[in-house]
Amino acid sequence: MLKRNRRLRQSPSIRALVSENQLSINDLMLPLFVCEGTQVKESIDAMPGCFRMSLDLLKEEVKNIWSLGIKAVLIFVKVLDNLKDNRGTEAINPEGLMQRAVMEIKSTVPEMVVMTDVALDPYSSFGHDGIVENNNILNDSTIEILAKMALSHAHAGADFVAPSDMMDGRVLSIRTTLEEAGLHNIGIMSYGVKYASSLYGPFREALDSSPGFGDKQTYQMDFANRLEAITETTRDIDEGADIIMVKPGIVYLDILREIRDNVKVPIAVYQVSGEYAMLKAAAEKGWVDHDTVMIEQLLAFKRAGASLITTYHAKEVAKLLS
Repeated sequence: MLKRNRRLRQSPSIRALVSENQLSINDLMLPLFVCEGTQVKESIDAMPGCFRMSLDLLKEEVKNIWSLGIKAVLIFVKVLDNLKDNRGTEAINPEGLMQRAVMEIKSTVPEMVVMTDVALDPYSSFGHDGIVENNNILNDSTIEILAKMALSHAHAGADFVAPSDMMDGRVLSIRTTLEEAGLHNIGIMSYGVKYASSLYGPFREALDSSPGFGDKQTYQMDFANRLEAITETTRDIDEGADIIMVKPGIVYLDILREIRDNVKVPIAVYQVSGEYAMLKAAAEKGWVDHDTVMIEQLLAFKRAGASLITTYHAKEVAKLLS
């Protein structure tokens, strides 16, 4: 045989030389859950190793994250029930939990890239991503609130706002609002491709944000669809998105590849809570080796075309890579 493919697999050094994709600490973004109180660190049962933290502990956590080489965080907040209403009024409170969290992080580690979740479900008395009227999720009135919400995050110091709501036209509304305020350098990481997945359960437990009625299929995408993802993505880019998020991750690698083949902007992928929880559970049972499967999954995201990876494994991976 003149051609032997195994010549390039003979040793770790050779395999490293010809490896097509590498995983770096620079690829990682860590989601953080923030809650009210002092000295609060609540474990999330369905997400081993993940916690809700009060602002005082968040400061130390951010220092630790930065010391590991992780340069970006994605912030979510657990809002008190008495602050929830149908219009997400608390979402635009300049002294709200999200706004204070951004300011704390930026005052602690100014170089950290801070991205903020923009959606109404943590603030909604109905647990939906938009304003509810007669059991319908209103689109246009919702995006008015989302734009104000994004603006308040930007004023607090966020580097990127990350609309995850899947309302039509929200990227254009947010971009226009930021431009009119002179905030030209605030980025938008749009959840351009977010499917109505059953893999979000542990996350909704973490934030107490499950829908109070029905489901989210009138705004999140049908997981039977592929071409629709291109339409959603290109529209968000045209409206001013700087980064596109694909969510969930592992079972949507074909979608990630499809988007990579069709757009030129950076693409993020979200390894969601259910995907994280399944690996933790299988590893606890001894059915798989945790670290090798974790690295294999994250490399799969890179191979499929991801520019950055949002993962609850970020600290574990950073320690392994270092």
